[in-house]
Amino acid sequence: MSKEMIINSNEFETRIAFLDEGRLAGFYIERTDESAVMGNIYTGRVMRVLPGMQAAFVDVGLERTAYLHVADASFDQDFFENREGEADYTDYIQEMQPIENILTEGQEILAQVTREPLGNKGARITTYLSLPGMNLVLMPTSNHVGISRRIKNEGERERLRAIIERLRKENHGVIARTAAEGKDEDELRADYEYLVSLWENIRTKRSRIKVPELIHRDVGVALRTIRFLYSEDTKRIVVDSRRELGKIKEFMDTVMPGMSYTLELYTREEPIFDFYGIEKEIEKMLQKKVWLKSGGYLVIEEDEAFCAIDVNTGKYVGKHTLEDTTLKINLEAVKEIAHQLRVRNIGGIVIIDFIDMEILENREKVFQSLLAELEKDRNKTSILKISELGLIEMTRQRIGKSLREILCESCTYCSGHGVIKTAASVSYDICRELEREALRSGAKVFSVLVHPDVAAVLLDERKGLIEKTEKRLKKRIDIHVDTGCHREHFEIVTPV
Repeated sequence: MSKEMIINSNEFETRIAFLDEGRLAGFYIERTDESAVMGNIYTGRVMRVLPGMQAAFVDVGLERTAYLHVADASFDQDFFENREGEADYTDYIQEMQPIENILTEGQEILAQVTREPLGNKGARITTYLSLPGMNLVLMPTSNHVGISRRIKNEGERERLRAIIERLRKENHGVIARTAAEGKDEDELRADYEYLVSLWENIRTKRSRIKVPELIHRDVGVALRTIRFLYSEDTKRIVVDSRRELGKIKEFMDTVMPGMSYTLELYTREEPIFDFYGIEKEIEKMLQKKVWLKSGGYLVIEEDEAFCAIDVNTGKYVGKHTLEDTTLKINLEAVKEIAHQLRVRNIGGIVIIDFIDMEILENREKVFQSLLAELEKDRNKTSILKISELGLIEMTRQRIGKSLREILCESCTYCSGHGVIKTAASVSYDICRELEREALRSGAKVFSVLVHPDVAAVLLDERKGLIEKTEKRLKKRIDIHVDTGCHREHFEIVTPV
C-alpha cells in the first residue's frame, strides 16, 4: 500500500487524514470559526520594546499582541529557518543587533505568524517572510539560498543550488524543499514564478492597507497539507466535497503543473472517515494508554508545559532473560513513541521513561533507534542520552496546537487536574468551614447545600461527623442536597 490523503470537508470544518501503508500518520483539522493564523502576513505596529527580554510586542490585529524575538527581527540574525525546519545551516553568520537598535515603539512593520497563539500566549511572528510552494520556499526579505537538510546527496544539493542561482531575482532568498529533489529546472521555475507573483501582490496591497491588518492569508488546511506532505509516493487524494475537490484541482494545476496525481470524489453514503476507519483511530489518539503489538503499552500524559511517556511491559513476559524482554519492549516502544508524537502533534519538552536496562550497549541501541525514528519527523527535535534512571529528555518543535488541545478542553469538573476530592474529604472540609463560620456568625442554625455524593456520606457513612460538630459548636446543622452542585463545592447558609 502507499500514502493517501483522505479529506472530510463541510461548512463547519475540514479534516485531513494522512495514511501511510493504511495507518494514520497525520491528522489535521480546521474549523470555520477557528481559522488558523500561522503563515498569515500582517501589517503591525510595535507596541512595546523590551531590551531586558530582547523582544517586542506587536499589534497585528489579533486578540493578543504578537511576540517578536530579536532573532526574528534583526536582518543580521545568524541563520534563517523556515516553518518546516528545513533550513540549510551554512556560513550565514553575522553579528546580531540589540532589539532597541532595530525597532522603536510605534514603528510599522510587515510580519508573518510562525506559531499559533497557545493558551494565554499570543502568536509568535517574524519579519523574515516566507512563501512556501511545492518545491521551493521564497524568502523575499532575506538573501539566503538554502537546501533542505533532508537532501543528503552533495551532487544533488549543488545541482539545486545552481538552478536557484539562475532563477532568483532581486536577491530574493530561496530554499529548496525536500520535494525539490530530482525536479528539473522547468518545474522549479514554475514554482518560483508563482511565488514571485504572490509576493508582488502582497507588496501592492501593502501600499494601500491600514495598520494593523491582515495582508495575506495562507491557504486553507487542505491545501496546506497537500503543499507540505504531497509527494510522488502519495498515490491518491480522496475528498467528500465537490467544492473542496474543485479548490484542490485548481491549486494543483497552478502549483504542480505537469505532475500526475489521482484526485477522487467520495460518493458513498457512509461517512468517509468511518469507511476508512479513521474515526476510531482519532479516538485512540486521545487515550492515555497505547498498546504495543507485543502486549506492552505506553502511558502518555500530556500537559501544557511538557509530556511524559511511560513504557510498561504489560502482558509481555518474554522468552529468554529479563534484559532481552526489556530491550524488545523498549525498541518496539521507540517506533510507537515517534509515531504518537507526530500524529498527536505533541511539542515542547518530552520525558520518556523507558524500562530500566542494565547493559550499556542495549541503552545505546534504544537511543540510536529513537534518533533514527525522529529523523523522519518534519518538526525539529533535540534529544539527550538515556540517563542512569532510564529517562530520555527531548524537545520537539511546537507548531500549532496538539490534537488534544484542538479536540478537547480542561474538564470543568476537575479544572484540568485529572482528579477530584473524595466525598469524604469534602465532608471534612465542610466541618472545618463550619467552625470558621461559627466564629463569624451568631446564627443558631446552619444549612449546608452539598452534592448528592457528599450528602450520602454526611447523612449515612459519616453521620457521627455532623453530630459531633453540632455538639462541639452548639449549633444545628441541616444538610440539603443540591443536584447542580460541583462535588467539591458547598454552600453554608444562615438564616437572615
